[in-house]
Amino acid sequence: MKLDSSVTAVVTGGASGLGEATARALAQAGARVAVFDLNEQKGAAVAREIGGVFCKVNVTSDEDVDAAFAKARAALGQERVLVNCAGAGSAAKTAARDKKTGTPRHFPLHDFDRTVQINLIGSFRCIAKSTLGMLSLEPLESGERGAIVNTASVAAQDGQVGQAAYSASKAGVVGMTLPIARDLMNESIRVNTILPGLFDTPMMAALPEPVKAALSASVPFPKRLGEPREYADLALFLITNGYVNGECIRLDGALRMAPR
Repeated sequence: MKLDSSVTAVVTGGASGLGEATARALAQAGARVAVFDLNEQKGAAVAREIGGVFCKVNVTSDEDVDAAFAKARAALGQERVLVNCAGAGSAAKTAARDKKTGTPRHFPLHDFDRTVQINLIGSFRCIAKSTLGMLSLEPLESGERGAIVNTASVAAQDGQVGQAAYSASKAGVVGMTLPIARDLMNESIRVNTILPGLFDTPMMAALPEPVKAALSASVPFPKRLGEPREYADLALFLITNGYVNGECIRLDGALRMAPR
């Protein structure tokens, strides 16, 4: 798919980190971009800077997602591109003893549910509603109607201690990639997923420098954190290369996560 002013793209989680980098890269490539995010202040600022539209949206809500797509389409037209970057994490052992009291406790189930609702079901919700709209479009000269890029994580394949909920949610994103690509094959819509490793995002920026240095050193090569623009570069490649479909690609400097 060629990216130009005739193409509208939606980026969830587009107010910061990987989503912001992707929204900016899509706009720089010429696409019209809608930024979906809960953070109204940051999301509106990004949208303003790239000449796009901001839509405040919680991806766990049908009503929010419907309203956001309606707003984006009214302003920019039906999207041909969806990049799912909205996500959240939670960390707790499946069962463990409290370090202070020694009292046994299990993973808070509401946290597990919330993580799956955002990362897995939220991604699927956006895909289902976006591709429903894409069916109304005529195919491009390339024969394509649309392209989807999802964000999983290397934790989908080598989750660490305390990452049961996060790993399960991201493994679900990996697991649904090929079936969705097959569901949409006769509608000329491609679906691919990126599994990022350790990236220099706002979440990572909050860590102490010694911790960030240790994480950087754990990457085989290059020995540094990934840069959001590198995620964006791969996302744009997956959108513009029409023969890549149903793929899940690690973007991690050959990192394999240790148990801790």
